[in-house]
Amino acid sequence: MLVIGLCFCGQMMAQGGAGSLLRKVGTFIDSMSVRGVDRSYIDAPEKPWQLIVKGNVSQTIVSMRTEGSMAGHDYSAKPSLKTTPAQYVGLWAGYRGYGFGYTVNVGGDKGSYLTVGATGGAFGINVRIHSFNNSNPDFNLNSSLLSEDQTESWNDVHLTDPIRVKTIIADGYYMFNGKKFSYAAAYDQSVFQKRSAGSLMAGLMYNYTRIDYASDQNGDLVYLMEGLGKVKLWQGSAGVGYAYNWVPARGLLVNVMFMPMLTFVNKLKAFGYATNVEQLMEYPIFWDPDTTDEEWDEWFYGNVRVTPMGDKTFNSGLSLGFDGRVSLTYNMGRYFINAYGQFNNIRYHHNNSNGYLNDWFINTAIGIRL
Repeated sequence: MLVIGLCFCGQMMAQGGAGSLLRKVGTFIDSMSVRGVDRSYIDAPEKPWQLIVKGNVSQTIVSMRTEGSMAGHDYSAKPSLKTTPAQYVGLWAGYRGYGFGYTVNVGGDKGSYLTVGATGGAFGINVRIHSFNNSNPDFNLNSSLLSEDQTESWNDVHLTDPIRVKTIIADGYYMFNGKKFSYAAAYDQSVFQKRSAGSLMAGLMYNYTRIDYASDQNGDLVYLMEGLGKVKLWQGSAGVGYAYNWVPARGLLVNVMFMPMLTFVNKLKAFGYATNVEQLMEYPIFWDPDTTDEEWDEWFYGNVRVTPMGDKTFNSGLSLGFDGRVSLTYNMGRYFINAYGQFNNIRYHHNNSNGYLNDWFINTAIGIRL
């Protein structure tokens, strides 16, 4: 919104409008960045813009577990969609801590990140959107129905139609000691932390996750998951924690943050599907050992069908978790380098199915102030 506003102001100036409006907006934001702070602890750089080249290494692990029966045999399935660590590169641009960035995949899973951030003297807000597909998940299956060789074949499964995952993580923090402690100094380098200081802090976090593998080509997977083909999760959490900025030397800043969080919104929407797998199991070719893998695949995936049966929303009770971050920053005049990491865990439960999503990333950045 800030960038759009600044562009609008620039257009007004070009059209002969209020020529001083842009300067007034900039002056207001400049004053907000150091308003009420102790300048012996926190100071704003002379140049307000930050242009940052970012590198990102991340990994997403989606683990699902279910128990049931198939053709009179008990089984348990634990498919785990575990991507290899993916590499992203991109840009971030902002004015006094208000800005946005976009990174694209250069290795690992096929996806992208969009980030939006805003930090002030005593607060920080970040939104991170990650979307990706995966066709070769790690898959563990234990069943008395399958032989050892058949079980091992599931550990190297290649899906014709990939599993699609999208996550949105938004968090916001308020620092009670904003006079001496700066969140912005550690996470977007829009101000300087000159002396060590800590702060009690309050935070809110929102998580949204969508896991979708419902298609005819994944009919066997949907059947093994007892008809669960798509899951949407919403979580809202609040917490109180502590953060500390350590300045061991001029220009060097180490930040550690830890916050226990209580999840008070924990909603799951499960989408059910019917399959004709049991009917196909009655055909002799399903069990014929002389049928080649290529013949079986052509026959089975040419005939399996997945049909939507409706959805149902479940609400879970309160749960306790935590949010943790570590950041390292080194300022060199107009230039700076930074690295920080974050880990998130999201869990769900539906009848005999349950699972979790682990999402971690490490950002590295080289920036210049303009």
